[in-house]
Amino acid sequence: MSGNEIRERYLAFMKREGHAIIPSSALVPENDPTTLFTGSGMQPLIPYLMGEAHPMGKRLADSQKCFRANDIEEVGDNRHTTFFEMLGNWSLGDYFKQEQLPWIFNYLVDEVGLDPARIYVTVFAGDESLGIPRDDEAVALWKQLFAKHGIEAKDVLIGSEENGYEVGMQGGRIFYYDAAKNWWSRSGKPSNMPVGEIGGACSEIFYDFGPEHATHPEYKDKEPHPNSDSGQWLEIGNSVFIEYVKQADGSFTKLPQRNVDFGGGLERIAAAKNGDPDVFKVDLLATVVAQLEHVSGKRYDDNLVAFRIITDHIRGATFMIGDGVHPSNDQQGYFVRRLLRRAVRYADTLGIPPGTFAAFSQSVIDTYSTHYPNLLVKRTEIMDAIAREEEQFRKTLEAGLKQFNKVSLQIHLTSKVEDGKKMIDKDIAPTTKQIITADKAFDLYTTYGFPIELTQEIAKEKGFEIDIAGFETLMNEHRDKSRAGAEQKFKGGLADSSEKVIELHTSTHLMLAGLQRELGGHIHQAGSNITGERLRYDFTHPEKIERDVLDRIEMFVNKAITEGGEVSIAMMSKVDAQNDPTIEASFWDRYPDEVKVYTMVGKDGTVLSRELCGGPHVGRLEDIKGTFKIVKEESSSAGVRRIKAVLE
Repeated sequence: MSGNEIRERYLAFMKREGHAIIPSSALVPENDPTTLFTGSGMQPLIPYLMGEAHPMGKRLADSQKCFRANDIEEVGDNRHTTFFEMLGNWSLGDYFKQEQLPWIFNYLVDEVGLDPARIYVTVFAGDESLGIPRDDEAVALWKQLFAKHGIEAKDVLIGSEENGYEVGMQGGRIFYYDAAKNWWSRSGKPSNMPVGEIGGACSEIFYDFGPEHATHPEYKDKEPHPNSDSGQWLEIGNSVFIEYVKQADGSFTKLPQRNVDFGGGLERIAAAKNGDPDVFKVDLLATVVAQLEHVSGKRYDDNLVAFRIITDHIRGATFMIGDGVHPSNDQQGYFVRRLLRRAVRYADTLGIPPGTFAAFSQSVIDTYSTHYPNLLVKRTEIMDAIAREEEQFRKTLEAGLKQFNKVSLQIHLTSKVEDGKKMIDKDIAPTTKQIITADKAFDLYTTYGFPIELTQEIAKEKGFEIDIAGFETLMNEHRDKSRAGAEQKFKGGLADSSEKVIELHTSTHLMLAGLQRELGGHIHQAGSNITGERLRYDFTHPEKIERDVLDRIEMFVNKAITEGGEVSIAMMSKVDAQNDPTIEASFWDRYPDEVKVYTMVGKDGTVLSRELCGGPHVGRLEDIKGTFKIVKEESSSAGVRRIKAVLE
């Protein structure tokens, strides 16, 4: 069964169960300063899990594009990828465990055709200190589902992952784990959750590929259990039951609206269907693997790491460029560049001719374009961007090789002199060890873009050693500095989903409408950052705005707030939205094929604002508390002005 068929069967199954099928959000999240990329299926749904009404209703399902930059270095084994799809369904205060668990089990067994005897599940063991009981309800449901297939599902208390190595399987099929494994909140386990944060128990589904796949050396002499990452089991889905909110005294109470959040890895489900844990043998990736074999003349099974890195990275870069993110040295573009350059480096090890690299993206486009037509529309743009990056990187490599040769020659000459002194002064035999110091290797990486793997490879050929430990220390320091800088540089959108942030965010829409009324339709958003204390808004305009104009904009916003009005949401195609002159939007590439349009209408029926956005917003304009005041207007960059405003 193809990956595309698994996806379509899932969406059709959920549609039959009353779910509205929503489009995937873009890989670059909107109004989320906590991350550069959409890294999970639930991430775009957070405002609705927090209580905002979704325009498509209370039952939603999709297949969400995801990218996790932290997994770049992990790619090379049989299960890690940077880009992946997450099948998802959500209940926003509608159904709960009684419906969710049977649906997912039946989909996997009846629709996909997985062997139920190879399915194992986990549940939350509870936390008595916090008054949260163990999830016996989910256990009872799982036992009923397995029993229908003649399987006796014994439950076993595991606790922590480490306990699992002592307890072992014990013939179980349902396993209780602690909060580190089977609790969800945005802040992790219950003890880490701030006051007002929501969360709940989760139930994971694992597929057993058999003990012959338990090949991870770290777990060779330990008792197996599903959460051991031994290689035998692969998590293919997780149902989260969000029903608790943390109180000021540290206790937990039930939410008035209970939510369900399911995420299932498309590639992992396909791997289970194949009966092989290697996700790179799933057709969604295997098309690129086959093209690599043809062009290189080498076999996948003989070059696993190189094939997997190239295949994953070319797919990730293709989707990223398709979403409008091009290779660059900053923000999201840095990771596209990193993917492509790392892939080119491994393509060279396979002997793939220079200038042919971009063609591999064609296999990705052919495989995915039915579900993601934007890839076909942007095919030329994608392939041209990849070709340019390869050409530029090869120039970088050439410069790096010259510098490497200078470094190695200097080390060689220095070591010869030192060996000669030792022989003369101390009668000590000369050493043969020639070491490239950590700072030299780091300089090759940062200044010349020379990957450490390439430095190691060439050093080995020339008989050099590298101070890898020192290099890693410098890299960790570099990452820490970059991360700290990124927290400032990338901080945009909304700080959180607190009520004050939502009020200021809604006010921003009114302010933009006021700016356009006073100054003209050339004004568009160029960036924003909204906290609970203030809004900061960048917009296109060539010159300073006089105070009397700002005063009139304030009056427009405050009049709308005082008189009140409705804030409504509608879904429409991006094409229709682009062709509607009444709709305001910036950053079109960031939006999916289906978009949300927020319309703010005054009490007299006047349309005050109509704009594309990812939310959240107040339900009515009179819900905004306070008086809107513009406290500062200044230049942000050439042709861009910045306003700072508050609600007093």
